[in-house]
Formats: sequence, C-alpha cells, structure tokens
Amino acid sequence: MDKRPEWFDGKNPDNFTSVVRKGVQTGQPESSSIKKGRFQKKNRPEVNIAEWTEGILTGNRGMLAQAITLIESNAEHHFRTAQKLLQELLPHSGNAIRIGITGVPGAGKSTFIEAFGTFLCDLGLKVAVLAVDPSSSISGGSILGDKTRMEQLSRNPRAFIRPSPSAGKLGGVHRKTRETITLCEAAGFNVILVETVGVGQSEVLVRDMVDFFMLLVLTGAGDELQGMKKGIMELADAVLVNKADGENKRLALKTKAEYNRILHFLQPATKGWQTKAATCSAIYQEGMKDIWDTIQSFEKTTKKSGVFENRRRAQTKEWIYAMIIDQLQFSFFNHQEVKPLLPQMENEVIAGARTVTSAVEELFQAYSINKKL
Repeated sequence: MDKRPEWFDGKNPDNFTSVVRKGVQTGQPESSSIKKGRFQKKNRPEVNIAEWTEGILTGNRGMLAQAITLIESNAEHHFRTAQKLLQELLPHSGNAIRIGITGVPGAGKSTFIEAFGTFLCDLGLKVAVLAVDPSSSISGGSILGDKTRMEQLSRNPRAFIRPSPSAGKLGGVHRKTRETITLCEAAGFNVILVETVGVGQSEVLVRDMVDFFMLLVLTGAGDELQGMKKGIMELADAVLVNKADGENKRLALKTKAEYNRILHFLQPATKGWQTKAATCSAIYQEGMKDIWDTIQSFEKTTKKSGVFENRRRAQTKEWIYAMIIDQLQFSFFNHQEVKPLLPQMENEVIAGARTVTSAVEELFQAYSINKKL
C-alpha cells in the first residue's frame, strides 16, 4: 500500500525542493554526527605550536586563517597561545613591503586594490589584503564585504584577503592588525595591503603600521580639497587620482597637476621623499606599473638613507605604548571595584552633584585598592 501523501507527484518529483530517496534508515539516534561534531569542537585538542609554525612557514593558508582567528579571539587562554605562536614566527617576519591605502568616499579603493593586487600577483608576488575599521567595535563585528567586492583577487592563489578584526579586549585594532601582518609575512607574503575602511582615526592607525601610504582621490580637486583634511594629505607618500579614463582622463590630469602644486608646499610624510600625485584607472588596470615603480623607488631610497628602518623601529615603540594604554583601559573598566562605582559617579556628575574631576579621582582611588583584570 502506497502511504505517500496525496499531494506527492511521483512522476514529477522535481516540483518540490526535496526528494526522498532510497537508503535512508530509521531508528538511528537523531543528529548523532552533529552531536559528535559539537562534542569534538568543545573538546578540541590544544594547539600544537610546532605544527602550526611549520604549517604557516610553508604557506598553509588554512593554518594561517586559523592562526589569525586565534589572534582575533578575546579569550585570555587563546591570547596566551597566540603569543607563543607569534614568538616562534617573529624571526621570519618583516620581509614584506607594507602599503596602506585610504581614500575619499567613492574613490574606488576596493576596485583599485583588486586591480593592483592582481597586477602584483601576475608579477609572481604573494599579496595579503587586510582591512582596518575601528568603527566596527560599535557592533563588535568585522567588515566582510571585501571578499565579495574583490571577487577576482579573492580567487587568485597568490592572494589572501582578510576582513578587519574587530576591536575589543587585549589590544584591539592596534594589536590584532599588527600581529596579523606578522603572520602573513611569516607565511611568505611579499606585499601587505592594508585598507582603511572607517574614517577619521583609521588613517592615523594605518599610517603607524605601514611603510608606504597612498591616498586615493577623484577628479575635481578644487571641490574635493574643501572637504579634505590637510592632515590626511600630510600622511600620504603618494596621491592617486583614480578613474582617469574615457572623458574623465583630461580632468584627471588637471586634478593631478593641482594636487602636485599643493603637495609642493606641504611637509613630506617621509623624510627625504617628495610626495607626488599620479593618475590611474583601476577599471582598465592602467597606471599599476607606474605605481609599483614608485613604491619600489621609495623602498630603495628610504632603505639607503636609513629612514625605512627608523620608521619601523618608531612604529614598534608606538605599538608598545598603544598596547599599554589599551591594557590599562581594559584593566580599569573591568576592575571589581570600578565597575559598580562607575554608574553611580556618572549619575552624580550628570545631576550636577559632583565635579568630573572629583568623580574620576574617586574611581582611581577605588582602582588602586586592589588591581585585578
């Protein structure tokens, strides 16, 4: 007797999203494999530092991705393990050129990075793309759009794209992005492209992590410069006028000339290097070779003068102080005496019953009683 429901069309089963096929047995424990998988995940063995070190040094992309996830974790035991792994990989890092890329809204950063990254991969180089977005700490998430916007580059076997690690405990953006750079360099990537996703503080953050910093702009410099902070231009080692193609090319060349006139009067971002403007077209992949030649010339010039190494030493020193500030902030706000007292102090200050200075002083007195993370 056929017990199938009346609505089941045996002659045309494809009308339905699922089809029952032979071989499915009943009576087995439901979701046993899933339960087993969950159990194994919870009881996953400790990370073997030696195996991970060897895997990353031999370019194992899976282990590299897992190691970055380990770094991004806010769990303290993961933090300790990650530091041990980094200690092993540190001697193998520092050999890549680190390039920061920022740009005004609509300048085509993602399109440019895909075109430039593809050009570098075609030269035989290995390229890692990282994104920095301090604003993601609001939601605690990462910017995941980069892989979807850079479809061609993400499929390139010589490229590795990683969204921004969210800010949080034990170092935030300062530590996580810098340590991700260390891992990528140890994995053999020759070029590290660090993209700023947020606005404002992200430019300064990235400038402190990279060797060469590029600013992407659009045509119409007169109007553009009105809304651009002078400080951002002073961070750049090169200004690129993107979308210099078709009918827009003539205007792009004019914009390039205007930027060069302005840059002539600004203090260079790097000692001994004159920042200049250039044009490019990310869509048509034009100007990529000229940009790479400029970066190579920059690297050669600054290494010869000692500026390259001095900058990296200064960045490491700044990293130490940034980490100290992050750790102190984390320690303070998670202190067992401060956490319950802080809302009370806020309310008293807002109500006008106490000055800000006296409230902060009392909070720090509570903090100094028994310092515990």
